Amino acid sequence: MLDPVSRVRRFNRAVTSEVGALDTSFLGRGRPLGAARVLNAIGHGRSDVAELRDYLALDSGLMSRLLRSLEEEGLVTTKPHPDDARRRLAKLTAAGRREFEAYETLSNAQAQAMLARHSQPEALLAAMDMVAAALGRNRISIAEVDARGEQARYCLGEYYGELSRRFERGFDVARSRDPDAVDMMAPRGAFFVALSDGLPLGCVGLKGTGGAVAEIKRLWVAPAARGIGLGRRLMDAAEDAARKLSIKILRLDTNSVLSEARQLYRRAGWTEIDRFNDDPYPDLFFEKRL
Repeated sequence: MLDPVSRVRRFNRAVTSEVGALDTSFLGRGRPLGAARVLNAIGHGRSDVAELRDYLALDSGLMSRLLRSLEEEGLVTTKPHPDDARRRLAKLTAAGRREFEAYETLSNAQAQAMLARHSQPEALLAAMDMVAAALGRNRISIAEVDARGEQARYCLGEYYGELSRRFERGFDVARSRDPDAVDMMAPRGAFFVALSDGLPLGCVGLKGTGGAVAEIKRLWVAPAARGIGLGRRLMDAAEDAARKLSIKILRLDTNSVLSEARQLYRRAGWTEIDRFNDDPYPDLFFEKRL
């Protein structure tokens, strides 16, 4: 039986080999992975060099060398930021844009081939999601979004699906006290989504009334991202938003089947109270004074 450290190292070797991390010509395009990652990040809209360096976790010297190599190839140009000469912006040239698209096509084909080789692609994807969330936990951002937008709707759909699977009699959102989107938008409330490289991993809503009392609704974290403190980060974001809206009391409801949610609320200082609504699904009710 392999010990845990050996298993981690075996995984690292498999990944670096599969993705070509040590190849001098990543995906056969004539440059190593580091330069290709810089090109990819710029192509996906990351233009500020300092932010680009932080996103890729590169030191300033290596970042400068990689950018210089891409500039010498005619793929990237850099210029001072119009509002701050100490900052620089990077942009793809027309040739850089073609190279970016070539990498996208090859990377997509590589990913499809990897999944096609496995008899359980969904299980493989779930394992990848868990690893990506664990390794990239410090890069997961919490963004306030439109509760009617695509990212919010995706998260809510996943949340409703999980309740349907976990509740003994299923879950029908039409029977629930589903909050109106306008109650989870400024100036009454807010809706937050956790994002990892643009992919949604969780959500939470602050349902306001315009008064001093509001509710936390629809807290959900993707199964692959559980156990890394993301639920607490989402709750903190909702509580901070409530304070900015001068909300003094927060309430929420949940079902005892959702044991991880119940534990989170109690650890975060919420107090169990009597039922405060007629929603048929919850059987536990909590309150927190801000």
